Amino acid sequence: MRVRLIRHTPDPDRTVAAAARLCYSPVGTEKIMENFEPDEVAHFLGRLVELGHWSPMEHVSFTFAIEGVSRVLTHQLVRHRMASYSQQSQRYVKFEEFQYVTPPSIEKDPETSALFKKTMEEIGQAYRKLSSIVHHEDARYVLPNACETKIAATFNCRSLYNFFEHRCCTRAQWEIRHLAGLMLDEVKKVAPILFFRAGPACVFRGTCPEGEMSCGRTKK
Repeated sequence: MRVRLIRHTPDPDRTVAAAARLCYSPVGTEKIMENFEPDEVAHFLGRLVELGHWSPMEHVSFTFAIEGVSRVLTHQLVRHRMASYSQQSQRYVKFEEFQYVTPPSIEKDPETSALFKKTMEEIGQAYRKLSSIVHHEDARYVLPNACETKIAATFNCRSLYNFFEHRCCTRAQWEIRHLAGLMLDEVKKVAPILFFRAGPACVFRGTCPEGEMSCGRTKK
């Protein structure tokens, strides 16, 4: 899996803090940006998260290039509807030798791994044969959920907080949880104050919404 932050709003910490400051200031935008010290930025951002004042966080966005993931993952990812996506097309791209993602639970057992690999090879053979008979937009119907794909995703900060809350949780499916962790690492590099409390609900809110299915991390 490869995740790169390829574009983001410049100076996202300061941008969100300025937007929040505007809500409570009698002066115009030029004055708001004057003498806006880093400690003030940190104070405003901390208060935003504490008070749940999320609208200023919608003023900054982050675009990720994501590769080496499965269709299982992207089917989950696009459920986060307050984001924009562009995914590699199986209709226009022909997969002569498709790559695939192997779950760790399968990979760790030699016999199970061999069965999985054999199945992927058989699917590949069927896909190539069908592609010689019909257009590959129809042949793709045999391709598995394990098929590797690439996707670009753009989130605003508010949507990312929601994404991390759900997908960094130990109850999330392993592949998208791994993705969420890598994305969180990327945004913390460019907006460390803005995302200082981002993470699963137990970290972000101090509570767990999973009830009896909780992993118990909240108590720790």
